[in-house]
Amino acid sequence: MNIPELTAVELSAKIKAGEVTAMQAVEAVLEKAAQKEDLLHCYVTLDADGARKRAEQVQKKIEAGEMTGPLAGVPAAVKDNICTEGMLTTCSSKILGNFVPAFSAQAVRELENAGVVILGKTNMDEFAMGSTTETSAFGITRNPCNTEHVPGGSSGGSAAAVASGECFFALGSDTGGSIRQPASFCGVVGLKPTYGTVSRYGLIAYASSLDQIGPLTKDVTDCAAVLEALAKHDAKDSTSVEREDTGFLAALTEDVKGMRVGIPRDYFGEGLNPGVKEAVLQAAKALEEKGAVLEEFDLNLVDYAIPAYYTIAAAEASSNLERFDGIKYGYRTAEYEGLHNMYKKTRSEGFGAEVKRRIMLGSFVLSSGYYDAYYLKALRVRALIKKAFDAAFEKYDIILGPTAPTTAPGLGTSLSDPIKMYLGDIYTIAANLAGLPAISVPCGKDAKGLPIGLQLIGDCFQERKLLRAAYAYERAAGGFRAGKEA
Repeated sequence: MNIPELTAVELSAKIKAGEVTAMQAVEAVLEKAAQKEDLLHCYVTLDADGARKRAEQVQKKIEAGEMTGPLAGVPAAVKDNICTEGMLTTCSSKILGNFVPAFSAQAVRELENAGVVILGKTNMDEFAMGSTTETSAFGITRNPCNTEHVPGGSSGGSAAAVASGECFFALGSDTGGSIRQPASFCGVVGLKPTYGTVSRYGLIAYASSLDQIGPLTKDVTDCAAVLEALAKHDAKDSTSVEREDTGFLAALTEDVKGMRVGIPRDYFGEGLNPGVKEAVLQAAKALEEKGAVLEEFDLNLVDYAIPAYYTIAAAEASSNLERFDGIKYGYRTAEYEGLHNMYKKTRSEGFGAEVKRRIMLGSFVLSSGYYDAYYLKALRVRALIKKAFDAAFEKYDIILGPTAPTTAPGLGTSLSDPIKMYLGDIYTIAANLAGLPAISVPCGKDAKGLPIGLQLIGDCFQERKLLRAAYAYERAAGGFRAGKEA
């Protein structure tokens, strides 16, 4: 039995059947990490001893019949902007290079309640600001599918860890596509839930009205199982929603007969790689052959989504990152003269170039004289985008398109042109602005062998419908499983 090739749900079933133990599963992925980490660098922190100890505790509870869920005993990774009690949580930034939280995020607690074994913290773009995992203060992460290419971002470490078999699933965070885009680039499944479905308590904020925690997994079944574990109401998060329709595993059927699928013409125009376009339309055809009804339509919001998103996200980031000042926790400059000089030097030395760029942009759009012209206008555009989606979902069950306009770019090719990097989020950010659920699943490879992602967007709280469509496509495509050749 090649343990790292199993999906999370398969592994848990074998642990509960006594065919393998949680300890053996941990050792298998730690061995995989020992082979690959020097090259891929998926993790910032790998807590091998803690994972072994936790696996022993979980194994005893499984044997005692106390843990029976579909994820019991499964080793997983957590993005490094999600707090873990007693474990370094850096946001891949020098300014939090020594930060060890005194509590765990609610999402981490929910996984632990489900019997998951946390392996460590994955690398990311600094403070989740980036699309390549190249802005990390601790070095780049490489794409396991081709190590000369980026894994995407900002949850690139999580996607790469799943794709390389260094964990069975991982948590990421998605502010403008940061789960779905790396899932597309690494050939894994990534889901951004409806805003409010997963608690943000313990997620170190980038843009609070956009951020959402979600899973990166090997297949759609694992994705449903992880989301089911995460989707719990949390009184500590004022945006958390109480939901009753969280039986996501039960939604996994191949029946999409009569499902209305809208395909925005705007998503298939200039800038879309021809190979990506062909693969996505082939995926749409596969759903049509299963009984789905396809129809093209005009969404008319693509041109406005990116400027609205970066205005709002940067504004919220400049406010959220004010707390990192060298006083309460984290990095403090060694030499300074007076309080204000200490603030200035600490933040100048502690933040990287991309984070500084977004703080400056955010401070500008919130400043006197520009607030109405930029920030308030962006909020109005956001409302129009939500209205456009509302109108679309009166006609369609899901919206289908590409996750990203291209496959994974080569290392070092994106950061030199930030605007080009921002434009790479063109298909993902609208779902965040509107608070909608969206999933990326693999739908083929380009001429270089790099994965292509299919994105499905649903109406608010329609994850079950999304997962059903994704599962039906997965079955039609013959199944796909990240890490099988890793």
